[in-house]
Amino acid sequence: MYNPHQVTKEFEAALCEYTGAPFAVAVNSCTMAILLALHWSSGSNHGQIARIPKHTYVSVPQSAIHVGMDVEFTDVDWVGTYQISPFPVWDCAKRFTSGMYVPGQYQCVSFHSAKILGDTQGGAILHDNPEADTWFRKARFDGRTEGVPPSEDHFDMIGYHCYLSPDVSARLLLKLKALPKDNPDQPADDYPDLSKFEVFQ
Repeated sequence: MYNPHQVTKEFEAALCEYTGAPFAVAVNSCTMAILLALHWSSGSNHGQIARIPKHTYVSVPQSAIHVGMDVEFTDVDWVGTYQISPFPVWDCAKRFTSGMYVPGQYQCVSFHSAKILGDTQGGAILHDNPEADTWFRKARFDGRTEGVPPSEDHFDMIGYHCYLSPDVSARLLLKLKALPKDNPDQPADDYPDLSKFEVFQ
């Protein structure tokens, strides 16, 4: 019987082998990877401060705000990746290379068409926490348990609808097999100073 989740599992296993991460959870964007990682890392305690470079992609502070955080913008230069401090969450949208995983961290990677491993969409959380892995997998799938029919499932959390579709997983799996082991960081985009926008003040 065809299992639509199998190819995503194969892609996640390939991500682990390539990056050195014990776990990889594929989602439909790096934005959602960051949101889920911040949600987990904050313990759902609202009002915590997320420190984010003022020159970055606009969805990063939005993700922090969506999970109930206050955003403090920092004036730092970054290349490839940066931490959303004080949490162990990293925006790695501009970095994807073999052996990149750092133990104890939640590294969020992007598979946007303009990224190193790119397609129509996609992202993933690279991490090493078994408890978080269980939560991430339910959270990305509407709070559902993968492989369990909705009529038989037990819903105990409010989830998100951000599962990476099998067709994208399949294409990314093929592209990953052909990807070089060593890839330089992508240059930073010409991001505006987000701290100047009223919506973030």
